Amino acid sequence: MKNGTILKKTLFPSPNPDVELYEIIYFSGGLRVKGLLAQPVQAGEYDGFLYLRGGIKGVGMVRPARIAQFAQEGFIVFAPYYRGNRGGEGNEDFGGDDREDALSAYRLLKEYKRVHKERIHVFGFSRGGVMALITGIEEKDVTSIVTWGGVSDMFLTYEERNDLRRMMKRVIGGTPNKYPERYKWRTPLYEVEEISAPVLIIHGKKDHNVSIDHAYRLEKRLKEAGKSVQSYYFSEFTHYFPPLKNREIVTMLCDWMKKQE
Repeated sequence: MKNGTILKKTLFPSPNPDVELYEIIYFSGGLRVKGLLAQPVQAGEYDGFLYLRGGIKGVGMVRPARIAQFAQEGFIVFAPYYRGNRGGEGNEDFGGDDREDALSAYRLLKEYKRVHKERIHVFGFSRGGVMALITGIEEKDVTSIVTWGGVSDMFLTYEERNDLRRMMKRVIGGTPNKYPERYKWRTPLYEVEEISAPVLIIHGKKDHNVSIDHAYRLEKRLKEAGKSVQSYYFSEFTHYFPPLKNREIVTMLCDWMKKQE
């Protein structure tokens, strides 16, 4: 069976009358993994939008209202829960083998009947930033990449987040000092030369969950590699933006995506 094959599609309650939601079970690396798909009710073909959540397990779980918000902007959105979540098989491992869930989700969108096959965008929030960049590295035909408050360097995450160290040691298998290769594998900064798509970086300068240094390092490496990159840094905001500003930025980034070739 091919990665990205839809095994089951179940109607899911939608918070928006203009958007249909479905919970999907799909095939990823030999596992049955679950995710949420949002599509405009109005018939037609739309750009695909791969939404890569942050957090791990229940923290940062996909929110129906959030992906419906992007679907309302004119996209068909698929947001994997990642393996081991909400009844899916396997175990999430923070940018390790669970990257296959993002790559398989990308292939799912490419095969989805209402998606414009040549126009699929990738969006990552927080830890999803790593997943989005990895997807852009692996899939050369990605149309655009957006990271919002996105992680770009797993070594830096371990250094900055004392509260995550126990989880990272357990999930990744040890510390960066003991297993630097495991952290390097999860750090897309080392492979940005392989990215073909334009990248948009959005980050709050007061972000204490994912420091602004992740964005600065990513922008620097992309520019050094001669890649197309734009950045919007907000001096007054943390990891979470106020609702009004959030909606404004959603519209902005969706407009930016639609302009990319």
